[in-house]
Amino acid sequence: MSERESEHHNPTHALTFPDLSGVVPTSAEARAKRRIAALEEELQMMQQEKGTKQRKTTYYVSQGRAIRRMVVLYTSLEDLIAENDRRYEEQLEENTTEQDRLQRGYITLAQVVPWLHPKLSELDIDDCEDMLKKLKRGADAARGDDTSTLKDLVAAWVNQDFRPSCLLKADDKHSRGFVHDTCGKLLCPSEWDWSDPRVKAGIRDRTSEYIVSENSWPLFLYENYTVDSNNLEEGLFKSKILVQAFKATFTSPSSAKEADGDGDGADILENNRRARRALNQAKVKTCVASIINMRKVTARSIAYVVCQVRFALSGVTSWRTIDGDFDYEMFWNNIVDFFEDVPGPVAQRRVTRLLEWGTRKIFGRNHCEDLTPDVVSKMSVTALAEQRKAIEDAVFDSD
Repeated sequence: MSERESEHHNPTHALTFPDLSGVVPTSAEARAKRRIAALEEELQMMQQEKGTKQRKTTYYVSQGRAIRRMVVLYTSLEDLIAENDRRYEEQLEENTTEQDRLQRGYITLAQVVPWLHPKLSELDIDDCEDMLKKLKRGADAARGDDTSTLKDLVAAWVNQDFRPSCLLKADDKHSRGFVHDTCGKLLCPSEWDWSDPRVKAGIRDRTSEYIVSENSWPLFLYENYTVDSNNLEEGLFKSKILVQAFKATFTSPSSAKEADGDGDGADILENNRRARRALNQAKVKTCVASIINMRKVTARSIAYVVCQVRFALSGVTSWRTIDGDFDYEMFWNNIVDFFEDVPGPVAQRRVTRLLEWGTRKIFGRNHCEDLTPDVVSKMSVTALAEQRKAIEDAVFDSD
């Protein structure tokens, strides 16, 4: 075969390179394929990033739903973080009541959202601000949901228990507050008698003699809605409507029907868990307390529910901090301070008993949370196991 024929049967595709300032020729089809592949890869990465970002947003928002209920109703998370930073840097022995309240709030926040404290150290400032914003979104959404739920339920409870001549309507807030005789009685400061025409007129006319503010405990907080002026602590935070609202918020609206019981031994959270796992049953919604791992009534959860009930009884149509002369934020502070800023050990024991009473009313008599390893080690099952082991050891040593 000649050289010319050999080249014809074995063609070579030798590239002719241009000078260094030029380009190597490529086909339009090849360039288009590479561009499409690059765009598809870029799109896939964007979708993955979007999915990751969406999952983070959903997680942060869902985690934030416990914050208003368990930690702070009005104070910003930034203020709690700033107070913890200040204490670490300054190491001062003397702090104000407000600073102590903030620090206890940060500790509670770290317990309710345990991953948050280390996360604050890992993220840069922009990511941290974005995370806090999403937590706040979830917190405010949960507060709004509870406000809407209790607006309807409180109206039903008042109608059922007090049977007022003018029944409350679930969708009407304008007829509530002090213009309504039953709501007015429940909202009336405990130092005054709502049945006194002068008190009723003075409050409704907002005279200087009868200023309704956060500096008074309203009657709806007291057991049986009666107060002993010589012992204002007796029955405080033990009212039926408060127990109903707590149950409706943290366990379930239907559990509020059992508010008259004194904790019948049933474990509300365990029953809820078992109901969800039972076969051949309709799906049971997980209660809020289970979702946020709440096993006990706390000072800040009480303060939250009290503010919600107070708002539901009032004639104010939208959530706000100020209602006339009444400041909800200061009222929340007063409730928290009652439990957390006690004057001494005697008052602390009374507060502890009150919280234990509340836990029993809401969650039943189950004490699994209190069965710590130290407590279990002193019980008979553990003691018997140790005795049996000691006998075995003694026999082995004698042999």
